Amino acid sequence: MPSSNHCSYCDAGMRISKLTCEECGLGHEGDFFTPRLYRLEPEEQQFVELFVVASGSLKQMAAALGVSYPTVRNRLDRLIETLKAEQHIDEARKETILKDIEAGRIRPKHGMRMIEAI
Repeated sequence: MPSSNHCSYCDAGMRISKLTCEECGLGHEGDFFTPRLYRLEPEEQQFVELFVVASGSLKQMAAALGVSYPTVRNRLDRLIETLKAEQHIDEARKETILKDIEAGRIRPKHGMRMIEAI
């Protein structure tokens, strides 16, 4: 996986378009929704990982990162805002899919699978 979730040429967001089985090589191509955590910047992903490993202890995180508690708290607050924004994006995607189902542009069964994947 690339070190960033942004295009190295134009900086637009990257999306997953192919999945391949590590064992047999079977592949699926399509337009797959990416999980919210994947859409975070690599540093933010590392912060989330450290948060989980530290059992949510900001004090432990501050010690591990060599920064002050308020610095960790500020980073967490920014991350929370980023994730809330991503949640809103996903909700808008769901609404668009529902409208496409209602308009007949997407079959209901396919649309529901798309919504479940978000």
